[in-house]
Amino acid sequence: MVYIALLRGINVGGKNKIDMKLLKQTFEQVGMNDVVTYINTGNIIFSYIGPSKAELSRILEEAIHHDFGLQIKVVVRSVDDVRGIINAIPDTWKNDKDMKSDVLFLWDEIDDESVLTNLVIKPNIDNVKYVPGAILWSVDKKNVTKSGMVKIIGSRLYKQVTVRNVNTARKIYELMQAQNS
Repeated sequence: MVYIALLRGINVGGKNKIDMKLLKQTFEQVGMNDVVTYINTGNIIFSYIGPSKAELSRILEEAIHHDFGLQIKVVVRSVDDVRGIINAIPDTWKNDKDMKSDVLFLWDEIDDESVLTNLVIKPNIDNVKYVPGAILWSVDKKNVTKSGMVKIIGSRLYKQVTVRNVNTARKIYELMQAQNS
């Protein structure tokens, strides 16, 4: 089975620095196969046959702590999970000079449509929807500062997500598909 491990808060603003080549070695040392990293923000695609996604998260979190001394949360999603998320993103959503579109991958313990009740969503500004495993958000760049979603930063909910822009999410899925074939 092909998976993506999404690490939260590495190599951002000079904090929690992890070299991707060393991280790849860490994954391989704990039995992950066909390990590929994508950009420096903690996207690791791999294949593995064995325990549940929750158990994989635990194994990887412990390995990262052992090798790098960092307590990093790892969200694991299968290629099928990511397919469902990607298929739910409207084709018109992009991350470019005019539009900001993000995928907020949810920790398993809060992965439920009810998380939307914890968000400040301005209907005329924010496009927000829940899909199993994630919250999808898009806003015109000119309205980002007016968005209710920016209030998520610093909240309890924000500490239980890891964010990737839609361009990155689509590329991750493309890499997963290539490995899955």
